[in-house]
Amino acid sequence: MVIMEVSLLSGFVLASGSKMLLERRTIVKKIEVKASVVYIYLEKLNDESQTFILQLEQVIPMKNLKPASIKVYDYYQPGGLQIPSYSVVGS
Repeated sequence: MVIMEVSLLSGFVLASGSKMLLERRTIVKKIEVKASVVYIYLEKLNDESQTFILQLEQVIPMKNLKPASIKVYDYYQPGGLQIPSYSVVGS
């Protein structure tokens, strides 16, 4: 099992419909939302490219947003691959 740990940008929350859309994917086993982190549990990963879209809602206006991190690791062997950062996209 693989975990994607997505830290949300300050002032943002996961949109209510986004969780439901992610759960429809066959490789997604479970999604947990805790404070400002979304944990996406995946059945497995291989060398095939995967794209995950999380829709966020801004609940508190913030200036000078800093990038947030995404960590991808094996549930049984934490400490694996880490994608450095992402930043807000959209208008």
